This record gives sequence, structure tokens and C-alpha cells, in this order.
Amino acid sequence: MTEATRRRARRLRFDGWIAGVGTASGTRLVVGYWPRSPWGPFADVMVERPDGHRELLAPTARVADFVAGTYSFDTVTHCPVTVAPAPAAWQVTAGPLRLNITPGRRDLLGHVLRAVPRRVAVEPAWAAVCDLPARWLMSGVRTRGSAGGGRREWYAALDHHLVTAVDATWDGADLGALRAVDPPVRFGFGSVPRRPSLTRVVSTVELPPAQNLNRIT
Repeated sequence: MTEATRRRARRLRFDGWIAGVGTASGTRLVVGYWPRSPWGPFADVMVERPDGHRELLAPTARVADFVAGTYSFDTVTHCPVTVAPAPAAWQVTAGPLRLNITPGRRDLLGHVLRAVPRRVAVEPAWAAVCDLPARWLMSGVRTRGSAGGGRREWYAALDHHLVTAVDATWDGADLGALRAVDPPVRFGFGSVPRRPSLTRVVSTVELPPAQNLNRIT
């Protein structure tokens, strides 16, 4: 893509949190909570089951179309998705999923991320600088890459907390205690950290020019 073409591409910014956890059943869950987005506040959940089946739980057709066009899933389910964040626990409800996440302390990485000025951290150029260190320090994690539909994406991490416990059920069945996100999830070009965590992020998705006028925007 030439520089002139890139300038015509449209960038969409999603400002919020990502929680990534594993469970004793082998189910891995990635919760996106986006108080600020091009379409207002929303949340979504990406689920990878022990057999590798990947499912998206999304609240609206527009969100589902966009997320499924950026990442890879075997099943897309439209259902109400709510996230109630609180210092003691994050409560997530999404279709068959009931999930309570207990956030822990801010770790060393969180303190380092908070030291970077926000105006610097949210720039794609900074994400490019951080991509290689992220791969070295947290296996499977990427801060930039090629997404579906010819899109490109950058993640800016602004804070990081460990997760100390989960209480998760799927259609009433207990998914088990907290475990590492292992194997890594396979929704996109990178996984969440192996160690269960809650990360403050700004995600920037760049659409190719041909997609500027379609209904997702």
C-alpha cells in the first residue's frame, strides 16, 4: 500500500479493556470491554473450547460483522453481552456464559506501561516498537499485525493487572478454576498473555480504502 493510499484508509479506535483467562476445563475466554468505540459502548466475548472450536458472542449484527471480519471464528452468536467492572470482581454475562473475574494487583508490567505518555502509547508507531519485546516477554502476544479482510491492527497497552480467580459457567456447567491461557487462542494474529490478565488497551483497526463506505462504519 502506497503512502497516499494509506492516508485514504480509515482508522477505527476502540478504547477499553481486554481480559484473557483460561479454565480447568480447557476453555479459554477473551472478553473485550469497550466503553469508547465508533459505535458507542459495547462488549464482546471470544471463546475457544478444548477441541479448538472458536465462537464469538456479540451484542449486535454490526459488532458481529466487524469483529468476525477482523478475526477468525467457527461460530458467531448474537446475544446480549454485559460487563459490570468493579475493583472486587468483573461480572460478565453473554448468552450461555456467566463469568466473574477477580482482578489482582497491578504488576511490574502495568507500572511500566503507565509510565508511557498516553499520546505516545496510542500511536501505531509505538505499537510497532513494542511488538518484538512483547513477543520475547509474553509468548504469543503481538502488538501489531494483519487482520482479516485486508485490515491492519495495532494494540496499545496502557495498564496490566493479573487475574487471581474466575467463576465461569457455560449453560450452567462449571468451566473450572483459573488456569493459564494454554494453548494460546487462535482468533487473530496474536494471543492474549499466557498468564491470566486484565489489560487496559486502545485497539486501532485500519480499514483498506475499499471498505470505507461499507455498513460497518
